[in-house]
Amino acid sequence: MSEILIENQITLTEKSATQLKKIREENKITENQFLRIGVKGGGCSGFSYILAFEENKKESDIEVEQFGIKIIVDPKSLFILDGTILDFADGLSGKGFVFNNPKATKTCGCGNSFGV
Repeated sequence: MSEILIENQITLTEKSATQLKKIREENKITENQFLRIGVKGGGCSGFSYILAFEENKKESDIEVEQFGIKIIVDPKSLFILDGTILDFADGLSGKGFVFNNPKATKTCGCGNSFGV
């Protein structure tokens, strides 16, 4: 049940998955490590995104695999990230991961924090 839940609520685009695999390879991160996607309090708009590879998952974490990447999310973050699509942009205005979060009602000028 939890795998279906996260799969419907957080989605990696193929472009973001390709970039994550590239980062994993360049940094010698094993395929057994998890990609944590989450939120934490802070930033000028209230919340900041978390995106990091980790070796261990907590008992309460929800896990799913997309494009060969094992993703973990804590239940509180999952509530805020409902419907989020993680993409990767590499255009003229910058390069980096982009969280398309339909629950974000405001963002800061720098784009690093958001409010719900």
